[in-house]
Amino acid sequence: MTEKWYPIINEKMCRECGECIAFCKRGVYDKIKGNKPVVIYPDGCVDQCRNCGKLCPTGSITYMNDDTGWTPPNAKADQNCCSNAKTGQNCC
Repeated sequence: MTEKWYPIINEKMCRECGECIAFCKRGVYDKIKGNKPVVIYPDGCVDQCRNCGKLCPTGSITYMNDDTGWTPPNAKADQNCCSNAKTGQNCC
């Protein structure tokens, strides 16, 4: 198992739909907090499992120590990020 592999929730993007909580059967998320995903048992997360991140409709879930370049499929571009229309390059 990779050291410290667990979901990281971007609270600004999360809309608290609860899909990740309902999906995970390993007790990673606190089910008492309702639909707000709070990681309470990171050791329960399966190494390299990205299923809750794939399910997240806002792309709010990434993973600690994930250095593979994986990005959530539903991730939106950073709204605070600017881009240069002429070159197509981001400046953030």
